[in-house]
Amino acid sequence: MNAVEKASAFVGKTFSLWVLLFAALGFFAPSLFIGYKTWIAPLLGIVMFGMGLTLSAADFRDVFRRPKDVAIGVVGHYLIMPGIAYVLAVGLRLPPEIAVGVILVGCCPSGTASNVMTFLSRGDVALGVSIGSVSTLIAPFATPALVSLLAGQWMTINTASLFKDIVQVVIVPIALGVIVKTLFRRQAAASAQALPLVSTVAIVLIIAIIVALNQPKLLTNGALMFAAVILHNLLGFALGYVFARAFGMNLAKRKAVMFETGMQNSGLGAALAAAHFSPLAAVPSALFSVWHNLSGSALATWFARRSE
Repeated sequence: MNAVEKASAFVGKTFSLWVLLFAALGFFAPSLFIGYKTWIAPLLGIVMFGMGLTLSAADFRDVFRRPKDVAIGVVGHYLIMPGIAYVLAVGLRLPPEIAVGVILVGCCPSGTASNVMTFLSRGDVALGVSIGSVSTLIAPFATPALVSLLAGQWMTINTASLFKDIVQVVIVPIALGVIVKTLFRRQAAASAQALPLVSTVAIVLIIAIIVALNQPKLLTNGALMFAAVILHNLLGFALGYVFARAFGMNLAKRKAVMFETGMQNSGLGAALAAAHFSPLAAVPSALFSVWHNLSGSALATWFARRSE
């Protein structure tokens, strides 16, 4: 194992710690990051490009081999998380910007770390990858439509603009990654060794920038936003598990659906919120990034000990 592989393996195992560290840096030393607001979308593009470099035909084989299982996971994700977000926004009487931010992250596709949590929990990784890939590819249609439907009472939603931005920061980088991998297979395989390191740097920088931009408002609204984010994530895990169980899935499949439901692409939520709404609307996505990696790691460790 070379130095890059060792560094990637290290940051992969300690990802939650890096998330916490950079969130703290953004809060206590905002001047280090506050000037980099325009970096959010490009940094997410780097993460999505890396995802494209790792995709293969095998990742989509399950879509055709067991379409029912994949459909259950995708439908559950886009049904449960947006629904919980809306209920929390109304039930907690969230201010408009925070309400939109919570709903936006709830309408995003599955998170990039969900597959890792499924693996750590000894779940059905192939199913998780397929669910995450499909939820990401349909995000340009699903996310703007759901945000417009659920968040329209708080703010005016430009659905066409959301669609365009998701294509630009998600679909185009993924497609470029797939093309590069196809044309330069050997070089792509070599560069993939550094992907955990590069993705971790990009994600923690996004979190730090969002936290830094909103440090004063976190002091006044932080507790309310944390409550909404924690409830959103934990209810997502619980209902995702129950949803899969209701369809008779075995434990390994239930684990995959649970993590693909409860973990969001919060980097996308942050980028869209910062571009279309306000820095404050991006905070729930940043907090979600911090929290869901902590809760996901703990849940994966607990589920790894469980068997049918």
